Amino acid sequence: MILPICVYGNPVLRRKSAEVSMEPAELKQLVSDMFETMYNANGVGLAAPQIGKSLRLFVIDSEPFKELYPEEETRKLAFVNPVITKRYGEEFAFNEGCLSLPDIHEDVMRPSTIEITYLDEDLQPHSETISGGVARIIQHEYDHIEGMVFTDHLSNLKKMILKRKLTDIASGKLHPAYKTKLK
Repeated sequence: MILPICVYGNPVLRRKSAEVSMEPAELKQLVSDMFETMYNANGVGLAAPQIGKSLRLFVIDSEPFKELYPEEETRKLAFVNPVITKRYGEEFAFNEGCLSLPDIHEDVMRPSTIEITYLDEDLQPHSETISGGVARIIQHEYDHIEGMVFTDHLSNLKKMILKRKLTDIASGKLHPAYKTKLK
């Protein structure tokens, strides 16, 4: 089922998320709905807060990054109760966008490598070191479960420049091609 995506101004995007504790069948359905919603909006990642659920859960599919990172294995994963335990490597800028901040794209600096522990949608534990484009997607989605959006990483000057666009999103003046939810 395609769900509406919460946009900037919705308070759920600023809350630190709670651990996931639900029945496996319910979790599998939620993950399936999140992938369907993400694909419908042409995203590469979607966190539970973006669909109004303050849960430590996100999904990613790095297939659209294949051209930018041809040396990387494409990853399609669900991350349940993830914890980034370490971030390191050279920080690099990448022009990020977000389904919750339609029509805003800015360069964000992030480390190239992360170490992460998480459960998959079958509640099996994993611990991985991930680099490059996939690490970037994960860090972006991880911010959502921590109550942050990518513009929080920008300079004060950039934030001032974007203030009008953010105000327009929060007041419902922007209408992307996918279903959204302000409050």
